Amino acid sequence: DKRRQLYYQLIQSMKKAESVDIIVSFLMESGVRMLLKELEHTLKRGAKIRILTGNYLGITQPSALYLIKRKLGDRVDLRFYCEKGRSFHPKSYIFHYTDYSELYIGSSNISRSALTSGIEWNYRFSSQKDPENYKEFFRTFEDLFVNHSIIIDDKELKRYSQNWHRPAVAKDLDRYDFTESETNDTKIKPLYEPRGAQIEALCALEDTRAEGAQKALIQAATGIGKTFLAAFDSKKYEKVLFVAHREEILKQAAVSFQNVRNSKDYGFFMGAEKCTDKPLIFASVASLGKSEYLNEQYFASDYFDYVVIDEFHHAVNDQYRRIVEYFRPQFLLGLTATPERMDGKNIYEICDYNVPYEISLKDGINKGMLVPFHYYGIYDETDYTKLHIVKGKYAEEELNRTYIGNAYRHELIYKYYCKYGSRQALGFCCSRKHAEEMAKEFGKRGIPSAAVYSNADGELSMDRAEAIEKLKNGEIKVIFSVDMFNEGVDIPSVDMVMFLRPTESPVVFLQQLGRGLRRSKGKEYLNVLDFIGNYEKAGRVRYLLTGKNKTGKETYYPADKADYPDECFVDFDMR
Repeated sequence: DKRRQLYYQLIQSMKKAESVDIIVSFLMESGVRMLLKELEHTLKRGAKIRILTGNYLGITQPSALYLIKRKLGDRVDLRFYCEKGRSFHPKSYIFHYTDYSELYIGSSNISRSALTSGIEWNYRFSSQKDPENYKEFFRTFEDLFVNHSIIIDDKELKRYSQNWHRPAVAKDLDRYDFTESETNDTKIKPLYEPRGAQIEALCALEDTRAEGAQKALIQAATGIGKTFLAAFDSKKYEKVLFVAHREEILKQAAVSFQNVRNSKDYGFFMGAEKCTDKPLIFASVASLGKSEYLNEQYFASDYFDYVVIDEFHHAVNDQYRRIVEYFRPQFLLGLTATPERMDGKNIYEICDYNVPYEISLKDGINKGMLVPFHYYGIYDETDYTKLHIVKGKYAEEELNRTYIGNAYRHELIYKYYCKYGSRQALGFCCSRKHAEEMAKEFGKRGIPSAAVYSNADGELSMDRAEAIEKLKNGEIKVIFSVDMFNEGVDIPSVDMVMFLRPTESPVVFLQQLGRGLRRSKGKEYLNVLDFIGNYEKAGRVRYLLTGKNKTGKETYYPADKADYPDECFVDFDMR
């Protein structure tokens, strides 16, 4: 009976209250979302709302607080209970009407399950029925709210968020609190809403625009959902341009925008398609970046209100620059996971040095937006000392000679793959031949696999989309790829990545690692198998796993574990 749910009762009480006081030990994003609309209506009627919550153990999610700030602003008096050394466990909702008040007291915090399906006991009484107890409770609320709290302003919220780690109990809470969008088995089409770090980033973007900024760069680790973020942020703008350098990324982005805007009114500007009359245009750099298209005939320079440049670290290239310099939108948003470029060119100046929000790999894992990794550095006796390095990379031909037909190495990789086990794995190879051979060797050993690379024409090669589909439904177990999964293509359910070649670039290392860090139902962590020979940059791996990708000469102590993200595990074979 829905009417027995606290949620239903609170909504009824809120509809007629002249002021509302809430005191709960924690706020979860899922619960705040349910109450937002009604809180908004209550404020519109001129009612006052005060909320006192706890920050103990970090169960209150920063995103829940940002959600209240973003939707209701300063109209809600929002505070943290601030006494150290005293636990804070109250759960009570007080509604004040014209001639009496009503108080709910019990076990429900503001979370989805506590307001609806969980076993919670709550009791309601009024100031008329039991004036003495009502007075006692309300007096205590007043005292706590006025004398034992701190106001959650922007500064306090930022501080809380920066220090916030997803607490261990969150795993159990999530089990009861998952939102519809994460259980896609249901036939309900979920309404797409920003979540977690996306909510924080949206607030930061709104603030920076309020201060007059016209350009911004959001720096967020692979897997945080930057494309969705751009879709949410640009929702209010009528004409939007999304620029990326690969058609695959553009097609994925179109689906994300369609879901957020609930509209199929978009077109592509790439290859043979040259759509110019839709409100949403997804354009490839290679097409749009040509001078023959950057003119009034195709698009006036002020045609778009909002421009998104994906993988913004490429933006110093000529074609990107042309696009950025030609268009005059009201707002330009750059997205990147890795702002450091190997060639030292500065991407920050293109967006006026404005980075309103960043979330690193480490923060992403600590905040529970990404899964933790278990990294194994596996000794591989392959000798790289005789190979030549050209432009910072090993020569592909020489790597091929080293790997192809190397029975010792095939067996080593297979053995460790079996040791750690995987349902869906990605292996990063140095060349087409290498990917083909790995797929063949694994196939021989009873592990169905495919090779994926551009212009695929080998006997075991597969089109990327087809391979992803087969991996997801279990027809194959491993995809061996060459540079095809570094950027922008996601298979959230991948539970293992294998580095089968030296990765010299910190950017590529983090992109490949990030391919497996997305959250997916039932996935608790990602296994990373790195087959390390004595190649030149092997010693930097530990440093990269801390999620820092600065190329600077920071002192780094190999024995230091403090810098790894929460619940991550790093194990190197001593050899």
